[in-house]
Amino acid sequence: MRENSFKEALLNPTAFPITWELVPGRGAKEAAQEKAMTLAGQAAAGGKIHALTLTDNPGGTPAMSADFMGSEIVRLGIEPLVHFTCKDKNRNAIESQLYALDRAGVRNILVMSGDYPVCGYQGRPAPVFDLDPTHVLQLISEMNRGLEYPGIKGVIRHQPCDFFAGAVVSPFKATEAEQMAQYYKLEKKIAAGAQFIVTQLGYDARKFHEILLFMKQSGFNIPLVGNIYILPFGMARMMNRNDLPGSVVTDKFLADIDGERNDPDKGEKARILRAARMYAILKGMRYSGVHIGGHNIKYEQVEEIIRQGETLTSQWTGLVRHFDYPMDRGFYYFEHHPDTGLNRETPTRRPDWPHAAKTECSYGFSRFFHQLMYEPGKNLYGVM
Repeated sequence: MRENSFKEALLNPTAFPITWELVPGRGAKEAAQEKAMTLAGQAAAGGKIHALTLTDNPGGTPAMSADFMGSEIVRLGIEPLVHFTCKDKNRNAIESQLYALDRAGVRNILVMSGDYPVCGYQGRPAPVFDLDPTHVLQLISEMNRGLEYPGIKGVIRHQPCDFFAGAVVSPFKATEAEQMAQYYKLEKKIAAGAQFIVTQLGYDARKFHEILLFMKQSGFNIPLVGNIYILPFGMARMMNRNDLPGSVVTDKFLADIDGERNDPDKGEKARILRAARMYAILKGMRYSGVHIGGHNIKYEQVEEIIRQGETLTSQWTGLVRHFDYPMDRGFYYFEHHPDTGLNRETPTRRPDWPHAAKTECSYGFSRFFHQLMYEPGKNLYGVM
């Protein structure tokens, strides 16, 4: 069995692996698929990318199977990192898909819920979500040990797989309730077998620092990969309107990107420099690696981000000010450090934090009856 160069690099504390996201697009032999394979070939030949990530029906629309593209990329001599979502498949289809990936030698998997289905052939597809990412990670862990299940003649045990499975987390949530739910789910994903974590995309350096500190204080000793997205104005406007859930672009950040459109190159150099600065900050913070994404990005641009980012890493603390885009009344788990612009290692005094919404008397009334009727062992639970 060939070695998994992406896994080896990510688990090596002296390395800083880079992944680059490709979008297969809708169709089988269209321009999008040919372009994706051309870019994959350039990345394989360039030697600076450790894995190519492949999206799974992004935006909730149909696209070329990331699994098949992954098997094609294996032949190019570079590791694929397949996005594995739960939105379109039930548990049997998920298990079947994992068998096919194992057979094809595709071992790196990034498990996530996926974008809610919005369109498809003759209408809107029915969402599935039979398993959530925690369940899928549990299944992958059992497959890595050798999946066991009851058969007619006793317990059947499969040959162990060799998946290197990761999960995602977003530190870019506005309210305490949303953010703490993200961190609770992160704990469950790691307990289920996640071997590395990738952040959602955002542009707040303090939030990138927050998840790093949270994992350190929680004792989560697995690699953390930072998400760098090369953001043009059109996509920024979509994220600002919350048309792409989970991605945060504040009004101030949108205004800055809008101003860059007046540059002679329509803001291209500014976008590349922003990505390089984020690269330097994430490497300076001691992230384990970075994930680079963006629409219509050329391989040469990715190399330029890496080149500039490596040059800027020694001065990363001075770059934090370029990513001061807090959400309005946004919650932070740690106290602000005024000298660095990042966080102290002291958690915020949460009882002093204002509620995200007003709590009316009806809430207490509803809470009382919920505890009375819907919690196991309570008075009316059996009747209900």
